Amino acid sequence: MSNPFIQIVEPLDPKQPLKKFFNLSKLEDVRYARLPFSIRILLEAAIRNCDEFLVKKGDVENILNWKVMQHKNVEVPFKPARVILQDFTGVPAVVDFAAMRDAVKKLGGDPEKINPICPADLVIDHSIQVDFNRQSDSLQKNQDLEFERNRERFEFLKWGSQAFKNLRIIPPGSGIIHQVNLEYLARVVMDQDGYYYPDSVVGTDSHTTMIDGLGVLGWGVGGIEAEAVMLGQPISMVLPEVVGYKLVGNPQPLVTSTDIVLTITKHLRQVGVVGKFVEFFGPGVAQLSIADRATIANMCPEYGATAAYFPVDDISIGYLIQTGRDKEKVACTKRYLEAVGMLRDFKNSSQDPDFTQVVELDLHTVVPCCSGPKRPQDKVAVSDMKKDFETCLGAKQGFKGFQIAPDQHNSTVKFNFEGSDFELAHGSVVIAAITSCTNTSNPSVMLGAGLLAKKAVEAGLTVKPYIKTSLSPGSGVVTYYLRESGVMPYLSQLGFDVVGYGCMTCIGNSGPLPESVVEAITQGDLVAVGVLSGNRNFEGRVHPNTRANYLASPPLVIAYAIAGTIRIDFEKEPLGINASGKKIFLKDIWPTRNEIQAVERQFVIPGMFKEVYEKIETVNKAWNALDAPSDKLYTWNPKSTYIKSPPFFDGLTLALQTPKTIEDAYVLLSFGDSVTTDHISPAGNIARNSPAARYLTSRGLTPREFNSYGSRRGNDAVMARGTFANIRLVNKFIDKQGPQTIHFPSGEILDVFDAAERYGQAGHPLIVLAGKEYGAGSSRDWAAKGPFLLGVKAVLAESYERIHRSNLVGMGVIPLQYLPGEDAGTLGLTGRERYTIIIPERLKPQMNVQIKLDTGKTFNAIMRFDTDVELTYFHNGGILNYMIRKMAS
Repeated sequence: MSNPFIQIVEPLDPKQPLKKFFNLSKLEDVRYARLPFSIRILLEAAIRNCDEFLVKKGDVENILNWKVMQHKNVEVPFKPARVILQDFTGVPAVVDFAAMRDAVKKLGGDPEKINPICPADLVIDHSIQVDFNRQSDSLQKNQDLEFERNRERFEFLKWGSQAFKNLRIIPPGSGIIHQVNLEYLARVVMDQDGYYYPDSVVGTDSHTTMIDGLGVLGWGVGGIEAEAVMLGQPISMVLPEVVGYKLVGNPQPLVTSTDIVLTITKHLRQVGVVGKFVEFFGPGVAQLSIADRATIANMCPEYGATAAYFPVDDISIGYLIQTGRDKEKVACTKRYLEAVGMLRDFKNSSQDPDFTQVVELDLHTVVPCCSGPKRPQDKVAVSDMKKDFETCLGAKQGFKGFQIAPDQHNSTVKFNFEGSDFELAHGSVVIAAITSCTNTSNPSVMLGAGLLAKKAVEAGLTVKPYIKTSLSPGSGVVTYYLRESGVMPYLSQLGFDVVGYGCMTCIGNSGPLPESVVEAITQGDLVAVGVLSGNRNFEGRVHPNTRANYLASPPLVIAYAIAGTIRIDFEKEPLGINASGKKIFLKDIWPTRNEIQAVERQFVIPGMFKEVYEKIETVNKAWNALDAPSDKLYTWNPKSTYIKSPPFFDGLTLALQTPKTIEDAYVLLSFGDSVTTDHISPAGNIARNSPAARYLTSRGLTPREFNSYGSRRGNDAVMARGTFANIRLVNKFIDKQGPQTIHFPSGEILDVFDAAERYGQAGHPLIVLAGKEYGAGSSRDWAAKGPFLLGVKAVLAESYERIHRSNLVGMGVIPLQYLPGEDAGTLGLTGRERYTIIIPERLKPQMNVQIKLDTGKTFNAIMRFDTDVELTYFHNGGILNYMIRKMAS
């Protein structure tokens, strides 16, 4: 059927009649001018894709009527312009695509129908680790080791780039996905198939929201959902409320974008924005560069919103020029945005749209701060850091407590490192990492760190040699301007050599600490500290031996590295004493904003972006030399421990199965609040005594060859064994932290995988009990795939993180939610009961279902299938089964 809105199509430039656009201003509907700018993008996509099948006129009307419909839980479709993936989530996606081709062929269909329709870019950034640091050749050594460990994965991805159309691979060593997206991939306005339309993106990484800072609407989705989008399916979403976040005032001279985002994160956590869009407005936005805005948008998952949108303004247009984009295309971008009413002037309040609610921040009230020791939202002013850490030491075990006995607070452990004697204490810094796209994408904070390093070296300050320092930029552009501006040698002198272009410490690829440091930490049961310019600091994520981890700006990372401890009051205590006996304070070496801006203006120029990015797909010689098969169907290697055909589609037929009641399920695990996807499916090292390690050993591998869970996501046998394998897992059934549970029929305490295997062999279904924010953190599809393979049929929680709930739906695992005011405590649930979940034949979105216990107790819970489309996926046993049946028939 033709598009019912074809009458509003016209050329953008009369001289180019074949280049058209849907002119939303011709709707002549007064509601359009009152819509939040983020909702206008949803509206344009619905109008352009309206076919009265996947997208209907009623959907367009619902979006246009956002002011009324936002409160009515109405479902709308959204077809984004692009998909981005990183390799940890990208490998399992390509594995699924390869397996789906096999399944479609078995069902009599054309396997090449399994092919991306929506363009996708996969950036390889998650595989490199900080194995080497503080050496001039650390970068080359780490990259060599990355290829040695991941050759098989990389060959598979190269096969995928040749076998599937519309899938582009950005090779390893290029940078971090979101920074590459910001500096290179993002268009702001698409020019495709004869039409101009707003760029938009979903990504298999929760920090995809970073691109919202440039005015490209984007957010993270599960890998499963991304695969469906790549195959042409729209995302089905509840029309979101939009919180207007008004910025006023000017930042103080010493405040960085990191301080601003940590302040906003804490504020919005208190406001409560889960499942909502946040849209920034107000005159304060005009004070922020695109890099500043991108930093704020990057940490959107940490404050819980779906998107954190900054509409396009003239500063955005200037950024496109600054980063070397084609000037004619940029001019066309501006002309299009003006024509459709999507170009913003933040100083013009008459442009302010309607919002669900408005909250405000005066940028002048922001002070230098960090966040920690265990959560991004736990902001601490730098002036309070010493006092706050010392309070945390003695506080009860929890997000702000380590429960160290008072008489142990000042205990120390002596150790030897490379022939010299040192001492560690509670609060000693052992990792200091300038890392993550959150901050390395921002020239102001990176040059600020470089200038601080220069002044520190000139003042005679050093960093203790046992501290694991590293610099892992999000793109080659960063190294370019650090080198050109002359600050790189000073960073190197303090130990901050470039160790790789990838996520590295931010995602837990921090590599090993020196053995003597680990022994000292263990001997003294010390709360050692990691300081990083990343976006997450959940316990166990950064490194197993750093129980406290603080998020900080790059200059503060260096400052704490020089101090060697988090227990310092920078205003009253010196960073160090130089060879002349002079006390050097932080204020003595902190660069002024004018100094930073002068260097940035001189050295961050369009030419460097062009030079780095014009050869990004061909510069990696090791990647170019990889030999990959050219067959359209993948030939699975039974000996491979990285790439394995998954069992998700075994026995799949064209006929639908009627969902059945879950009878007499055991509880596999019982959790409290804030269980993250890191807890459910860790990305880091594979412990030597774990089920995954035993499996790899049985396949002839040594511990040195285990690599990480993240790198093994193409092998379901490893990932099932790695489910709930986090060493910091807190299961209410067990007295200590660790990946174990009770197997109730025998009463034995077993590794989670071993217990699940026993339950499965006996034919017992399983469920998981949890508190609030279940599945917070990374958009990790294996946090849903893993429990599915363990036999988990449902999760019963107080609330869910958005992406994880979607992933559970995508795998056919039922997300159940307690009724308002109820939880395990109020219902008297111990988790030792057996649960029967009544699944009626006719299901509706968000309906109540009855749960019966073997104790005789019954109660109701909400079945969190939020839309009719999600119910369709459930009836198919998951979204991928649905797509296979659709393609095969």
